[in-house]
Amino acid sequence: MSRMFWFAVGAGSGVYAVVKTRRAAERFTPSGVADQLGALGHGARLFADEVRTGMGEHESQLRTRLGLAHAESTRPEISPVPERGSN
Repeated sequence: MSRMFWFAVGAGSGVYAVVKTRRAAERFTPSGVADQLGALGHGARLFADEVRTGMGEHESQLRTRLGLAHAESTRPEISPVPERGSN
């Protein structure tokens, strides 16, 4: 019984090692690296979207607490500069 147990443990760890090695080798192929970079870019975009959403919510909470009017645009309007010599 003990031999059968150790044989199964050895076979299982061998299969595990082969699968892990194959996955690691695939990550370093050109297509694997491209997939990783694509996933990194996607994660960065999701993170940036979450940060923007959180900033907007926090700003809204602060404006409510401070009693400020909710403005769609917090940037002041700037009038265009007339071109020189257009008189």
